[in-house]
Amino acid sequence: MLPPDLALATLINRAANAYQTSPPAYMTYREQTHVSAPSLGRTQDINRSIAVRVSDNVAVMRDLPNGGERVGQAFPIIPYFDPFSSFQFSYFANLKNVTIELDRKDPFVFPMPAADSGVDVTVPYMSFWAPRYAPDSTEDHLHFLIDPTPRIGNNSFYPTAVVEDPVSHLPSHIEMQVTGTDEAIALDYQMIDDHWVITHGTFTATQHAVFMTFKVIADVTFDQFAFPSDPPDPRLAPGAATPTPLPSAAPTAPTAAPHAADAQP
Repeated sequence: MLPPDLALATLINRAANAYQTSPPAYMTYREQTHVSAPSLGRTQDINRSIAVRVSDNVAVMRDLPNGGERVGQAFPIIPYFDPFSSFQFSYFANLKNVTIELDRKDPFVFPMPAADSGVDVTVPYMSFWAPRYAPDSTEDHLHFLIDPTPRIGNNSFYPTAVVEDPVSHLPSHIEMQVTGTDEAIALDYQMIDDHWVITHGTFTATQHAVFMTFKVIADVTFDQFAFPSDPPDPRLAPGAATPTPLPSAAPTAPTAAPHAADAQP
């Protein structure tokens, strides 16, 4: 097999190309989010029907089955997202108030030199990540495990595991960690109607509230996708709305301090 640095860089470049080549103008889908704090014995379900303008992540969201509507960033994140980009991510979470802001950046592409008959192997230098093959990795089903290098700073997202889909040759599973914390995100991807989209994700982090420390786990499933070419709601017409962060539900104790992290390729 190729050296893991080169194989991972090639996979990341394929993902960036798939993400940028034919982005949908609009998406409609259902999200089902289960939030839990096991040590507190508390759970909360947040389910919504969502229509989103993909270019700037403006969404019209309706609580299911017959709840209210709001306009803001797609909750909990827009399922059209390249996690290898230098994105910014912040959240405020408790059992009923999960407010997440995702600032998507342009995908990162590793520069590849032109073919040279005198060169056998080209290995990109990843200054922030140190990838290696997992024991079950094969030519047709790549599986990477990744460690941060000393160059990456605290409070930065980095991928810890990446699995390739043997059919699409795009990532099907990506796990990410924030340095210096136990905050982690895992994302499952599928190709649906020629679009590389998130179908399932989990978010875990330890929260610190007054006199309390507890772990919050959010598990979200995205399904019932459609990709209309025209705005599925008048509020999503170009120029009709701008994203504004809104809480997912009324707050409830315990609360946790806001947190933000960046991603570095």
